[in-house]
Amino acid sequence: MQLKITQTDGEPTLHRITPAIEVAFERHFKGGFAKIFRDHERSEDLYWLAWECLRRSGVIVKPFGDGFLETLENVELVDDDPNG
Repeated sequence: MQLKITQTDGEPTLHRITPAIEVAFERHFKGGFAKIFRDHERSEDLYWLAWECLRRSGVIVKPFGDGFLETLENVELVDDDPNG
């Protein structure tokens, strides 16, 4: 699975959700990755995941919060499974 992140100042970028990112998410939100997305469906969870993906890819990002959120135009989960 990947995230397609579009920031207000650039083109969309794709970021793989690696095991390290999944575990960071689970530690931060204190629950299972799939369960949180399935049961809670909160935008904040998706935007935090985008923040973590950007941060781990070497992009300089603001601390997570309103300042960072204002740099986002769109974030979406992309299934990268070729079998659909």
